[in-house]
Amino acid sequence: MPPSPNAGLRWSNWNLLLAVPLFMLITSWFNVDGPRLLGLPFFYWYQFAWVPVGVVCVGLVYAMTRDEPVVTGKPDRLSVDDLDEGTE
Repeated sequence: MPPSPNAGLRWSNWNLLLAVPLFMLITSWFNVDGPRLLGLPFFYWYQFAWVPVGVVCVGLVYAMTRDEPVVTGKPDRLSVDDLDEGTE
């Protein structure tokens, strides 16, 4: 059976915000000792600063895309027995 055009991953322009926290993974940009903040080298406090930025980005994408239905008007094609992989 061919896949439904509405099945699978969904795309939204809000998903681009999910790339923002990935910038903290480019360590060559911030692999330095100074400036220090409360005795912490820049390398460490810069990474900690990205934590709330990542939380805000993921939360915003969730809030803006959660009401979009994946598939509408179609019944589920799988039964409980199809989803249970542990028994036959």
